[in-house]
Amino acid sequence: MSLLIGSIELGIIYSLLVLGIYISFRILDVPDLTADGSFTFGMAVMAMSVTAGHPYLGVLLSLAAGSLAGLVTALLQTQLKIQPILAGILTMTGLYSINLMVMQGTSNVALLDTPTVFHAFSGLLAHEVTRKVLYSAVIVLIVIVFLEVFFKTNCGLCIRAIGDNERMARASSMNVNMYKIIAFMISNALIGLSGGLIACDQGFADMNSGVGMLIVGLAAVIIGEAIVRKRGILFGLIGCLVGSIAYRIILAVAIKSDFFPAYAMKLISAVVVVLALALPAWQNYRANQKLRKGDAHAGTE
Repeated sequence: MSLLIGSIELGIIYSLLVLGIYISFRILDVPDLTADGSFTFGMAVMAMSVTAGHPYLGVLLSLAAGSLAGLVTALLQTQLKIQPILAGILTMTGLYSINLMVMQGTSNVALLDTPTVFHAFSGLLAHEVTRKVLYSAVIVLIVIVFLEVFFKTNCGLCIRAIGDNERMARASSMNVNMYKIIAFMISNALIGLSGGLIACDQGFADMNSGVGMLIVGLAAVIIGEAIVRKRGILFGLIGCLVGSIAYRIILAVAIKSDFFPAYAMKLISAVVVVLALALPAWQNYRANQKLRKGDAHAGTE
């Protein structure tokens, strides 16, 4: 039971990361490789805020740090006309040094004995894991409601239109660059917030914590789409939450089994990601096989 609750807790917190990646890759339909850097940026800012005694300010600063990273990537793409993949790599590379500067030159900051955002109302909710799950769930639900409302506004609809057909959006006299900047800032703000909350949850911030976050987020998006098959913004956002939790449960079960040693976590993560990415192709293959069998059956009659 503790394994399941712990997986749900991590899945809820990481779902903010998944939501951010969903915005750039699914809604805007632009590859953004900034995620690894903006995740660590939010984590670093939160760690320094917590050690300074301002955990709630750290939440806002994590959002701001992530959005700033997204702004830089968006400006590289829209103003300097740098390819999206290269723009993300450049921002991520630059953030490595910035994150070290934020963490005052150290690669790891411990928060074990320092009150974080999860320590609020500890008198009412004494059980730490329950408190973390509840707080994280409230934050994620607020974010999902905000995104659901936002993507039905004029600005949100324009972002969705750009993702569907950018050429048509430009022909309709939309300010495509401005809407891209807004989308990238929101996306990376959520990723930065996820990094900040993970720092509070695990009790430390590490420079290497953001490695592979983009792939993990993509896997969770795909798993969520496989589980929540209905289409639409709301179901897509819910799928991000479900996929993130499912991914963490799969990972936890694999690591907990005696078949895999503890140091094989990265290998297990890679296998889970590959399977998740291969899932759409497998579903298409099965669908085509059923169509062929149906055609063959019709031909014999």
